[in-house]
Amino acid sequence: MSYLAQSKDGILEIRWHGRGGQGAISSAQILAEAAFYDGFKGVTAAPSFGAERRGAPVTASTRLSPKPVRVFSQIEHPDIVIVLDETLLNSADATAGLKGGGWLVINTPREPGQLGINGDFSIATADANSAAQEAGLIVAGSALVNTAMLGAFARATGIISLESIKAAIAGKFPPAEAQRNFEAARLTYERTMVTVHRGVHRDR
Repeated sequence: MSYLAQSKDGILEIRWHGRGGQGAISSAQILAEAAFYDGFKGVTAAPSFGAERRGAPVTASTRLSPKPVRVFSQIEHPDIVIVLDETLLNSADATAGLKGGGWLVINTPREPGQLGINGDFSIATADANSAAQEAGLIVAGSALVNTAMLGAFARATGIISLESIKAAIAGKFPPAEAQRNFEAARLTYERTMVTVHRGVHRDR
């Protein structure tokens, strides 16, 4: 896969930005499992360390490689950044260190060109909140968008298939809950809007 070849040592580094209670760590783990189903031999997922209270900014990381991964440090220069809460773009400096030619994938109803973000990376946006609500992923009045954003990641990058995401979700939740989570991912996949930077090559 040509995009993966751009990463140092063949390792694709993905950093998640969310808030406590949004499930960023769970999604980092599900993505790693989905990548394994898609043939990646090396996959890891890890949380960051810091404030863990509900609503506080949190990060998580996923590393994917065709070979075993022996790196477990925090990701400072990600190839891809996934943002579960649009407000974190500014308050948590979510794009810090994002590599040229990389991807920024954001949960927002706005189109990429409406965000006013400039950089040497492609941008994908998706209204994961609406997709999660339609799929019935509501807890305490809030939509759970973490698994929905797996669909946006798949659509934007083409790295992981929806079929593998479905299998990974099925291994994480009971059947009825897994169905709702995958439906949110599928709806988000269909609705993802992408602006590809001219320096990015895609096998799609």
